[in-house]
Amino acid sequence: MYSILRPLLFRLDPERAHHLTLRLLRLAGAFAPVRAALRSLFCVTDPALGVNAFGLEFPNPLGLAAGYDKDGAALAGLACLGFGHIELGTVTPRPQPGNPRPRIFRLPEDQALINRMGFPNAGAEPLLRRLRSSRPKGVQVGVNVGKGVGTPIEQAAEDYLELVRVFYGACDYLAINVSSPNTLGLRRLQARDQLEALLRALTGERTKLAAERGRRVPMLVKLAPDLGDDELEDTVGAIVKSGADGVIATNTTTERRGLRSPRARETGGLSGRPLRARSTEVIRRIGVLSGGRLPVVGAGGVFDAEDARAKLDAGAVLVQAYTGLVYEGPGMARRLLQGLRSP
Repeated sequence: MYSILRPLLFRLDPERAHHLTLRLLRLAGAFAPVRAALRSLFCVTDPALGVNAFGLEFPNPLGLAAGYDKDGAALAGLACLGFGHIELGTVTPRPQPGNPRPRIFRLPEDQALINRMGFPNAGAEPLLRRLRSSRPKGVQVGVNVGKGVGTPIEQAAEDYLELVRVFYGACDYLAINVSSPNTLGLRRLQARDQLEALLRALTGERTKLAAERGRRVPMLVKLAPDLGDDELEDTVGAIVKSGADGVIATNTTTERRGLRSPRARETGGLSGRPLRARSTEVIRRIGVLSGGRLPVVGAGGVFDAEDARAKLDAGAVLVQAYTGLVYEGPGMARRLLQGLRSP
C-alpha cells in the first residue's frame, strides 16, 4: 500500500507531507480500536527480540529517532507501528520556530534527506503535558534535549539543566543533543573540555534527582558522525569520565561525498543511506575507545534488517531509524524485526 501512497506524498513539500503524516497518526492514536488494528498490522511480539540496555527493558532493538515527532503530538499512533522505543524532540526550554523554510529536502536518488530545521518545537511545557496525560505502554520513551537558539554557547548548560529537571520523571531516558549541525555553535559542545563541563553538571543534577525521586534515569549523549579520530577519542573519554550511560551514534552529517541528487548542495544535516557506513564505523570505534564500557544506540541509514544487523554486529545494543521510515513506510519496523528473527 505504501508503495502506492509514497509517490503521492513525495509530490508534496517534504515538511507539509511530514505534518500530514503526523496528523493522521495523531488521529489514529486517539481511538482504541484503531490503535489495536495498527498493532495487529505492524507490531512483532517476540520475547527473543527483547533487549536490556541502560537498565531498561526494550521489547525489541528498533527505535524511532528524535526529530520525527518533536512535540510528542503523534506518540500514541507511533507507538502502534512496532518500535521498541520512541525518542521525542529535540525539545528546547521555550518555543522556537526553527530556521526559515524550505528546510527539508528529499534526495530520492540517494535514499536520503537533508534538513536544516534548527530545533523548531513548541517548548518543554506542551511536551511535558502530553507525556503526563497520554504516555503509551509497551514502548520506552526518550526525550532528546537541546539548547535554545538564543542561548549563548557559554550558557548552554543552563538550558540542558532546566530540561533535565523538567523531564526527569516523565520519560524513560534522556538524550543530550550536542551534535545537530543546524544550531549555530552547538557542535562546539563536543570538544572535550566543553563536554566534560556540561556532562559534569548534568550527571551531578541527575544524582540529586535520583536521590530525591528514588529513580535513576539513563542519560545518553548524541554525537556527530563528522568527528575526526582524535576528536572522537577525546569525546568518548569525556563521556566515560562523566558517568553518562551511553551514546547515540550518530546524528546527521555535513559530508556530501558520493551523492547523485541535485539537492546535494543544500545546507543542513544529511541522513539516510549515505550515512550508513560512517555511522557503523563510529559505533565500532566507540566500542574500542571505551573498552566496551559505553552502550551505543546506532542511528544512520537503518532501512532494513541487514542495516540493523550491521550496527548490532559493530557493537550497538539498539538501533534507530528516521529516514528509513520516510522511504519504507509504516511497515518498516515489522519487516525489519521479522528479518532480525530469521536465521
